[in-house]
Amino acid sequence: MAGLKAVLGPTNTGKTHYAIDRMLGHATGMIGLPLRLLAREVYDRVVEARGEGAAALVTGEERIIPPGARYWVCTVESMPVSEPVDFLAVDEIQLAEDPDRGHIFTDRILHARGRSETLLLGAATMAPVLRDLGMRPETDVRERFSDLRYAGPAKVTKLAKRSAIVAFSAEQVYAIAELLRRQKGGAAVVMGALSPRTRNAQVELYQSGEVDYVVATDAIGMGLNLDIDHVAFAGISKWDGRRRRRLGPSELAQIAGRAGRFRSEGSFGETGDCPELDADVVKRIEAHDFEPVGVLEWRNSELDFSSLAGLIASLSQPSGRSALRQNPDALDEWVARRLSEDAGVGPGYAGEAKTRRLWDLCRLPDFRKAGHEGHFNLVRGLVDRIGDPEARLSDAWIEARLDKIDVVDGDIPVLQQRLADIRTWTYAAYRDDWLERPEVWRARARDIEDRLSDALHSALTARFVDRRTTALLASLRKEEALVTDITPAGEISVEGHVVGRLKGLLFEPDSEARTLEGRAVRNAALAAVRPILAKRLADIATALPPAFDLTEDGEIAFDGEVVARIAKGADWLTPTAALVGGDEALPEARERARARIETWLRDEVANALPTHAGLKGDAGSKLDGLARGLAFRVLEAGAAVDLRQDAHSDRLSKEQREALKVAGVRAGRVAAYAPDAQKPASQRVVALLRSAFDRRACPQAPVGAGSFQPNESWSDEALQANGYLRFGPLAIRADLAERLAWELQKRRTEAGANAFAAPPELASIISCPGPEFEKVLRGFGLSPAERDTESGAPTLWRYKARSRPDQSQKRAARSPRKPKAGRTAGPVRPATPVDSPFAALSALVAPETPSAGAPKKRRTRRKSQRSAAPPAKGEGPG
Repeated sequence: MAGLKAVLGPTNTGKTHYAIDRMLGHATGMIGLPLRLLAREVYDRVVEARGEGAAALVTGEERIIPPGARYWVCTVESMPVSEPVDFLAVDEIQLAEDPDRGHIFTDRILHARGRSETLLLGAATMAPVLRDLGMRPETDVRERFSDLRYAGPAKVTKLAKRSAIVAFSAEQVYAIAELLRRQKGGAAVVMGALSPRTRNAQVELYQSGEVDYVVATDAIGMGLNLDIDHVAFAGISKWDGRRRRRLGPSELAQIAGRAGRFRSEGSFGETGDCPELDADVVKRIEAHDFEPVGVLEWRNSELDFSSLAGLIASLSQPSGRSALRQNPDALDEWVARRLSEDAGVGPGYAGEAKTRRLWDLCRLPDFRKAGHEGHFNLVRGLVDRIGDPEARLSDAWIEARLDKIDVVDGDIPVLQQRLADIRTWTYAAYRDDWLERPEVWRARARDIEDRLSDALHSALTARFVDRRTTALLASLRKEEALVTDITPAGEISVEGHVVGRLKGLLFEPDSEARTLEGRAVRNAALAAVRPILAKRLADIATALPPAFDLTEDGEIAFDGEVVARIAKGADWLTPTAALVGGDEALPEARERARARIETWLRDEVANALPTHAGLKGDAGSKLDGLARGLAFRVLEAGAAVDLRQDAHSDRLSKEQREALKVAGVRAGRVAAYAPDAQKPASQRVVALLRSAFDRRACPQAPVGAGSFQPNESWSDEALQANGYLRFGPLAIRADLAERLAWELQKRRTEAGANAFAAPPELASIISCPGPEFEKVLRGFGLSPAERDTESGAPTLWRYKARSRPDQSQKRAARSPRKPKAGRTAGPVRPATPVDSPFAALSALVAPETPSAGAPKKRRTRRKSQRSAAPPAKGEGPG
């Protein structure tokens, strides 16, 4: 066939470059390319060589056609094959076996011709099928300019510079790019979904050397010219629109072949979770030896537009040739079939003009990747509006659509979706018969796409390129020392780039630095931090108390910034301090600062808990016997101890109670407590200290509460640490519990009998809700003596009968005695367990049992032991 030539061979053989040179050698020419991105790249080269007025760019959603254009650069689908040209070329003809686009490439191979010269460019595997189709082109099979070798697997972070990592989903591309940003300073991102403007800006990041890596989809395999030394596959399978399948050797070779430019050798391998390539596949890729293409996708191009049914029938017509396979699964044909089944359109749809318009709408590309159903819904809506050949999309309608898209704010997926949306309406704007004023909307759509492209490039760069790190890494390659600086606010910069800040004594980097380069940057920053740390530690070591503060979380702040935390000491009242940060400073400086903080902390504890401080010092040593034991029980508990189950407290003498009061401890009927530990500020300190010592959170009671209803997380120990005791459903502050106990005893005394009234107004002493008061009284050892006959509510109360632990067994053996006249029962005090911590303290009291040979003394019972007597005359409830 005169003037028909096939230039075949692997990547890096100069096929496309040769075709451009041949086209420019003719007066007119046209070249069809597989990608919009590649078309734009070739268009720019032609403009540079012949000027803007000589070149036209025609893609699905972009058309630049100056008057008198002589060279047409197009995507294969958009080639205006009716335009007569001297030269015509079709690139990457092996895509004729692609299930989705193959029939268009096949049509161009069979029918598109230049008047003087036609070039078919592609893989050598196409040679046999061209012969089977009866074509006898002059064939030029080219060898690769450089070798392509297999380098094996490598971690992403171990890949050499000038590497491309190829993934097959946007999510995987982003994940790898994010990893490279953290470890290597950044990466450019190249995907087929990017606009040419965004793609070119990303490529420039890589080509300029600002980043050393590019992460791409398989779109990189279609002629994008980058200076790549190595291609690493992050996977070898992809979703092709119908299923996930493994790429064949020739497809892998098309991508791997991007490595190596002209005479520079290239390599390929695996990375991440990609399975290792089979030895046979590796051998085929290195030798460029692949199975020949045997069958091309085909669809009838002589269509019947008399009706929709006729159109579908003509689309289904077989080729009649074994080398051409009719494929009914293309999206546009699927949409046409769905429309024929739609009640609003139907198989009766007829008329040449109407059917052509319907077919044009079916051929709208799915730029949005919305899937078959999603795309059908878009086309179906357009059929309702402009299915009539005379109908047009109104200015108001298209403006409303563009206004929604014309927003440059948002993250990467949002911007990508808007770019996909604008491509749909740009495509529509280049259909002169779809819009009222297509030239106006072309300009508007192009402007929106440009601004969205710039915004997307900025978003990609901001997310995947750490310009600070790339600059620092460039500086690290120099032999000069890095210039570091620290602001008064603690912000650290190296070579003019902020790398972190010093908070208190802790250096917080802006990002993780785990690589060798990252550690070097961190070390440079820490070198600048050390003098500041030394000065800050020295200031702490000599600071006055107002410079420190205890936070709600148990941390110690210095000048408003946390520098230490409370740590466990010998006991809960003797905490230690642990520094937070400052590890880079000298140990001596750290210890001096830590010791100062610890001294302040213990002083703070002593100020908040003066009774506790006294009991650990002189005040505690002045107590003796039972008083000393009870005081240290309060000391251990925190703020209060419960005496309702403790018969030994009755044995305290008046002098011992007075001594306890002088020491800051009140010992009453139901509780012993330290009043100053019940203040909210003191409760806070107790809670923080107990949490640090017990290594579990100690809750703090509601501020100022006389009583509250504790949930299940409150143990008795936690309540007593806060100065509260449990009475039925309520926790009552110890001092108020004592006051209520005193009031109850007062009413019993006034009644002159064991049965007495406990009026509801007493509930106000402890801020107790009325319905709960009966349960609270039972907690005080009371039980109903009389009840109202109608309501059943108690009207009189009595103290439950009590038994003394030393007499319980004897009383169990003999019949009960009636109490003497005037003797009344007190709160029930069960036997103290043998292992009670107070049992040992009882040994401090002089034994009542005489030693052998000594004369027996008559036992006497103190009044306080016989009954729970009210406080001494003139005394109140504590």
